Amino acid sequence: MSKTPSLPSLDRLPPPARAAFLLDFDGTLVDIAPTPESVVVAPGLRDTLRRLRDKCGNALAVISGRPIEQIDHFLPDVPYAVAGEHGIAIRHAPGQPIERAALPPVPRAWIDEAEKLAASHPGVRIEHKKAGLVLHYRGAPDAGPALGRIADEWVKATSGAFHVQAAKMAWEIRPAGIDKGHAVEAVMQSAPFAGRLPIFVGDDVTDEDGMREAVRLGGVGFRIPNDFPDPAAFRAWLAQLAQGGDGAWGG
Repeated sequence: MSKTPSLPSLDRLPPPARAAFLLDFDGTLVDIAPTPESVVVAPGLRDTLRRLRDKCGNALAVISGRPIEQIDHFLPDVPYAVAGEHGIAIRHAPGQPIERAALPPVPRAWIDEAEKLAASHPGVRIEHKKAGLVLHYRGAPDAGPALGRIADEWVKATSGAFHVQAAKMAWEIRPAGIDKGHAVEAVMQSAPFAGRLPIFVGDDVTDEDGMREAVRLGGVGFRIPNDFPDPAAFRAWLAQLAQGGDGAWGG
């Protein structure tokens, strides 16, 4: 029987006046769902995040593989900053323009072949991004190895311009040199994040770059399920932080 991890001690966190929260979305703030569109934002989560943002002087960001527009849909006016597509797109503050890295376009041949693969493998789903492509096989687990080999063949022909990243029941093809570590570094350079210590929380292989960068900057990185058994436990922990009070962080 696996042992349920102890939740991180509040003593490990910098005080609110020095803390900056940078949080993954899928599998961290919300439970994983069969499709990206079907995720559910738990009751009270938006209020928790707003309270936490107030407590930390607005230094709360979402760092996601999703486009920024999708984070805006699920968490409208909640995070101060948002990095989408693993840092390809960043909005440093509410109302500011989205900054996008100059990146190579996804070859049209990949898109055409991906659509044919999805049609021939029921349950495979193709997610198009402005600078990448995701091959989801949660609905067809047996197709995973073959899709991975095809994705590897595609990127080998680009001389390092793209790479394949394993994710949860998916292969993500995206430009090289941009990841969640890059996103953390970029967000932490601007007010109100600058000068604070980052607390990065994620759940996937793609989040490990963000965790490493947070530690490099003097902060901490947590991962589900190593530090929290599941997103529900993490949401409860966040609510404790945001609420404050007797014995709580910053209380």
